[in-house]
Amino acid sequence: MRLFIGISGASGSIYGGRLLRALAGGGHEVSACFSTAAVEVVRHEEFDSGLKLLGAPADQVLEAFFSRHGILPRQLEVILPDNIGHAFSSGSSLVEAAVICPCSMSTIASIAAGISSNLIQRVADVMLKESRPLVVVPRETPLSEIQLRNLYVIKKAGAQVVAAMPAFYHNPQTIEEMADFIVGKVLDVLGIDHGLFRRWEGW
Repeated sequence: MRLFIGISGASGSIYGGRLLRALAGGGHEVSACFSTAAVEVVRHEEFDSGLKLLGAPADQVLEAFFSRHGILPRQLEVILPDNIGHAFSSGSSLVEAAVICPCSMSTIASIAAGISSNLIQRVADVMLKESRPLVVVPRETPLSEIQLRNLYVIKKAGAQVVAAMPAFYHNPQTIEEMADFIVGKVLDVLGIDHGLFRRWEGW
C-alpha cells in the first residue's frame, strides 16, 4: 500500500514513530512528512527534553528518531513540509491513503477550513476531495467547542478520527504497548492486518 504519513506538532510523537515502524516493517511504500513544529516536539519528547539534540538540525533529529524506533532510512521517503509541489499535492497522484499521527488541533482546524499552508494539510485536502482514506489521530484534552466542531466537520467530510485514547483491557506493560494500541486501531481503519495488541475476546 502506498501511504502518506504526516506528523504534526501535537504531543505524542511516539504514535508517529510506532506507526512508521509498523508500516515500513510491513513492506508498505511509506512517505513521511514532519511539520516544523513536529520536529521540535520530537526533539523534546524523545530525547531527554531535547537536551541531547539541543541546537541540532532537523535532519539529525529525525535520523535519531528513526533509529530510536527501529526504522531504516531506506524504508521510507521523507518529504519536507514546504514541498507543496510534491506529487502528493495533486489528486492525480497514486497515494492510496493518508494518516496524520499525531494530529494537532491547528492542523484539524486547517483541514476543516480547507486551508493548505503546508504539504500535510494539502494532502489531507486531496484525500477528502478525491474520497480516499484520511485518518487523523488527535491528541488533545480537554476539547473546546471549536475543536469538537472542527472534528465533526472533517468526519462529515470523510475523514476517520482515531483519537489517541489507549485502552487497558490488554494489560499493556510499557508505553510502547500503549502507543501500539492506537497504531493498531489506525491500521484496522486502513484494513491492514497486524498483531500489535491482543484483541478483546469477551469475559
